[in-house]
Amino acid sequence: MHNAWIRIENVSPKVQGFCTTRHHGVGSKPFDSLNLGDHVGDDPACVQANRERLAQWLPAPPVWVEQVHGTNVLVLSGPVRDRLIQADAIVTNRSAQVLGILTADCMPVVLANDEGTVLGLAHAGWRGLANGVLQQTLIAMHDQVRELGTWRAWIGPCISARAFQVGDEVRRAFMAVDPALAACFTPDVAPHKWLCDLPSIAKSILLAAGARSVAWCGHCTVSDPANRFFSYRRDGQTGRMATVAWLD
Repeated sequence: MHNAWIRIENVSPKVQGFCTTRHHGVGSKPFDSLNLGDHVGDDPACVQANRERLAQWLPAPPVWVEQVHGTNVLVLSGPVRDRLIQADAIVTNRSAQVLGILTADCMPVVLANDEGTVLGLAHAGWRGLANGVLQQTLIAMHDQVRELGTWRAWIGPCISARAFQVGDEVRRAFMAVDPALAACFTPDVAPHKWLCDLPSIAKSILLAAGARSVAWCGHCTVSDPANRFFSYRRDGQTGRMATVAWLD
């Protein structure tokens, strides 16, 4: 099944994990086939079967959260709660604690220090990104270790600039965060429309926050030539990939 995922790279060697693709599951259209989202209208039995398939490749079941495009961070420093928590990021300092985020155009962002003593996983669409979900994740990571030290980030498959047309309000929201982020918007042919480079915005925010390096995997969920990814922007009703990560 190794060809069914995109491996996390360029963070601590103590971080393991990957982002799934849409292939090698049991679902039917429009969720074909490895849909891992249980909130998108897919047959629950198919979602459960796909999650069981995913679990075979993990050291423990993932902790999932109810994602709401916000900035709340769930910190896992003790026993995992059974109840699903509303959050768009998860942080842990526990070895073999698997974190899970679901996406279908938004960015899955993995953050870890070089020592591998703390791990963060964030779901970052444009709203969460503009409102500070990555900064809140870093604050939570700082709180879990005496010294964060050198840290790095990896951005998984997401919508790319060539596929993400937005209006003036999105550009204004990011310019309110940092006027220099205007460089991440290219005028589109339609009036008052822009092509928004979310990975570059995330990279700028993370580098400004102190990241030693930020790597985007380079895969666009909308325009991937092999159609390996679910894309809400492209298809509307569709499934979700999972990004899972843990500390050795």
